[in-house]
Amino acid sequence: MTTHEIETLVVGGGQAGLAMSEHLSNAGSSHVVLERLRIAERWRTERWDSLVANGPAWHDCFPGLHFNEVGIDGEDFAPKEKVVDYFEAYAKHINAPIKCGVNVIKATRNYGKPTFTVETSDGLFEANNIVAATGPFQSPVIPPIIPSDDSVHQLHSNDYHNPQQLPNGAVMVVGAGSSGAQIADELQRSGKQVFLSVGPHDRPPRRYRGQDFVWWLGVLGKWDAQTVEAGREHVTISVSGAYGGHTMDFRRLASEGVTLLGLTSSYNNGVVTFADDLAHNIAEGDANYLSVLKEADEYIKRNGLNLPEEPEAHVIGPDPQSMTHPIRSLDLRDAGITSIIWATGYSVNYDWLDADVLDAQGKPIHTRGVTNEPGVYFLGLPWQSRRGSAFIWGVWHDAKFLADHIATQRLYRNRV
Repeated sequence: MTTHEIETLVVGGGQAGLAMSEHLSNAGSSHVVLERLRIAERWRTERWDSLVANGPAWHDCFPGLHFNEVGIDGEDFAPKEKVVDYFEAYAKHINAPIKCGVNVIKATRNYGKPTFTVETSDGLFEANNIVAATGPFQSPVIPPIIPSDDSVHQLHSNDYHNPQQLPNGAVMVVGAGSSGAQIADELQRSGKQVFLSVGPHDRPPRRYRGQDFVWWLGVLGKWDAQTVEAGREHVTISVSGAYGGHTMDFRRLASEGVTLLGLTSSYNNGVVTFADDLAHNIAEGDANYLSVLKEADEYIKRNGLNLPEEPEAHVIGPDPQSMTHPIRSLDLRDAGITSIIWATGYSVNYDWLDADVLDAQGKPIHTRGVTNEPGVYFLGLPWQSRRGSAFIWGVWHDAKFLADHIATQRLYRNRV
């Protein structure tokens, strides 16, 4: 069997893989990008039909190509089809050496050589470096609360596409991050009766005093935060670009008919039990929202900016009945719930990588994507170097750091 020799092999053809390819090319590093299906496949088939980017097009892009190249104005939120078009255009723009439809089976360090042998569905590769650029959204996670063989229809948000795919009846959505909140909103607008289980979350304002929240997080230095606040590691962010972009307000959802519930905790004989934490979770989200407004006001005053005042944004609406009289348990049959959508996140899966670079939970051990195993790198992880690392523009900067590291190591290696 023919073995293809390459300096760097990049696994994954999404935003991380393409960013890595651009910087490797700029550094003169021979490389190949292997993608299991198609460029940006998760945007194509593993997200719901109406999904749009959570940031405006002027912000959520690579520096070398803007979304107007695929017909999206800078202030708009790109629908997922246009995100795919953008990444395909970018691959052509940088002439990325990408091979689609190639599955990576196993990557193993070669004994006595500074290389790895990578077994793939397209043959063997021998590479000095491997960049795992498969991102954080690999394996959907459904908490083991309701048995999979229960009569209620269960699916992960990864497999949800539109309201029409669900059976008749009410729906319970578990998860108050961007996915759960947006799906619950869509289902309610479609006429479904919706129950939403709300856990801890942040909910920044979509826009405030004429500027999008991504701008505010930028000028306030929050995108560059290098460590997550202690105790907030698993707190999700609820924000939406849907319907032109709006602040995610759970009180508004309640006023429109969504029944809010606390964190889903247990299940027995058709009855789901919820934690007594709904009011606390909503209050914490409100506090996060108001803190951003306060910091924004202080920034405007400090810098003498002429931005329109927005006092109404500081007004928090009344608590809905589901907060003042929370539901602690729910009989699914009595409530008419026939479907449950678990918007409960993902885990990583690096089963193909035979290297001592993962912790006991299978998560990467790294510093800014660089591991203790020479030649093994990770890219596209949340908080890889800063808060913005998992975003399109953030991963681009992390990729440059790794490409520079690879170039430096090549310089040392070539002196032997």
